[in-house]
Amino acid sequence: MKINKKSSVLWHILLIVVILIEVWPLLFMVSTSFKTMDQIFTATLNPFPAPFVLDNYLHVLETLPLLNYISNTFIIASVITLAKICTSLLAAFAFVYYDFRHKEKIFNALLFTFFIPITVVIMPNYLLIAKLGLLNNPLGVILPQLMDGMGIFLMRQTMRGIPKPLIEAAKLENASAWLILHRIMLPLIKPAIFAMGIIFFIDSWNQYFWPLLILNDKASYTLPIALQMFISAEGGSEWGIAMTVATLTSLPPLFLYLLFQRFIMNSFIQSGVKG
Repeated sequence: MKINKKSSVLWHILLIVVILIEVWPLLFMVSTSFKTMDQIFTATLNPFPAPFVLDNYLHVLETLPLLNYISNTFIIASVITLAKICTSLLAAFAFVYYDFRHKEKIFNALLFTFFIPITVVIMPNYLLIAKLGLLNNPLGVILPQLMDGMGIFLMRQTMRGIPKPLIEAAKLENASAWLILHRIMLPLIKPAIFAMGIIFFIDSWNQYFWPLLILNDKASYTLPIALQMFISAEGGSEWGIAMTVATLTSLPPLFLYLLFQRFIMNSFIQSGVKG
C-alpha cells in the first residue's frame, strides 16, 4: 500500500508539472498584455501586473476595425463548419447504412488523408482556386475545406455504436434512409455532432497560412491575418501589444473549448468503442 501511495503521489506531481508547463505560456501571454513596456523588461516572469493597465487593449481596439475582421472570420469558420458537418454525416451514414463494393477500401483511403501534410496540397489547391477566379474571395478559402476525413471517421464510429435493432426495426417499417438518419440517428448522436462542430469551428477560426495565400484585400482579412499584420506594422518590438493581439485572437476558440470540452472528450471516447 505504501508503494502504491508513493507512486500515486509521484504521478500527481508529474501531472501538476505538465499542467503548469502547458498553462504557463497562456498565463504569460495574458499577463504581459496588461503590462507596460517597463514592467515587461523588469518583471518579465511575474504573472501579476503591477500596475494593471489597459493601454494595450485600448490601442488595439482604437487602431483596428476589429468587428469587421471578427465578422469575416466568423462567416468563413461557420460556413466551413456547417459544410464539414453535413458532408461528414452523409458520408458516415453511407458507410454504416449501405453495403457497396470496396466500401472498406474507400473508407481506409479517407483515413490516409490524416497523414498527408497540409503543405503537400497547398499548391494544387492554390492553382485550382486561381483557375476558378476565386483569389481574394472568401469562397476561395472555403471551397477546399468542404469535407474532413476526421469528421467522417468520428461520425462513422459514433453511428456504429447505435443499437442495430433500432435500424432493423425501422427498415421493417419501410422507413426511408433519410427518415432513419433524421428521426433515429441524429437524435442519438447530437452530442457528437455538437463536439465535432466545435472542433471544426476552432480549427477554421485559427487558420492563418491558407487564408493568407487567398485573401489580399485588407477589408477581407480574417482575424489571425489582420492581427499578425498589425503586429508587423507596429515594428514587432511592442511586446505588450503583441501579447494583446495574441490574447484577442485566442480567446474566442479557447472559450468555446472550455465551455464544451465535455462534449469534445466524449466524442473521442465514443469513437473508440467500436472499430
